[in-house]
Amino acid sequence: MGLGNPGSRYELTRHNVGERAVVACAASAGESFSKMKSHGMVAIANHPAGIRLHLATTTSFMNVSGAPVRAMLAFYKIPAEQLIVVHDELDLEPGVVRLKKGGGHAGHNGIRDIAQALGTPEFLRIRVGIGRPEGRIPPADYVLQKHTPEQEQTMAQTFNTVCSAIELLATEGLTAAQGRIHSPSADA
Repeated sequence: MGLGNPGSRYELTRHNVGERAVVACAASAGESFSKMKSHGMVAIANHPAGIRLHLATTTSFMNVSGAPVRAMLAFYKIPAEQLIVVHDELDLEPGVVRLKKGGGHAGHNGIRDIAQALGTPEFLRIRVGIGRPEGRIPPADYVLQKHTPEQEQTMAQTFNTVCSAIELLATEGLTAAQGRIHSPSADA
């Protein structure tokens, strides 16, 4: 599940890196998205290991992602512990990708809303670094800005790393995926 806000106004903002990454993964797998009722868009990719990956984005604003995510999980009969949420992370430098399961929301309202809607924070997360704002820019304003041109140049590689992370989480599990994605060579 790639988190983002709908509409062209938000399309290339820092807050939409999760959605952008998932869209890039579907494109790289040669899959296109289909509308799923009013909940969002889904592209289904069949992995060679026999796993079906449901690559999805919501059509709601990020802060109210919980109900659409819950509806999609129910429709596809996917348990919360198999959910992988891709989202922006202020506490990581731009382009850094980190994986975890559960924990707090660190002020991320989309993660907060999903945890509340599912009744558990115990789902997998792919955190995509966007860095902290410099100076006195409020974080809420910063996440709704576009990346700098230099940061945007690194996005294609970052999205490739996210696609690898999704595949590794689905096929090898969290510990193995962390070992591969968090290694120093993965950040290069």
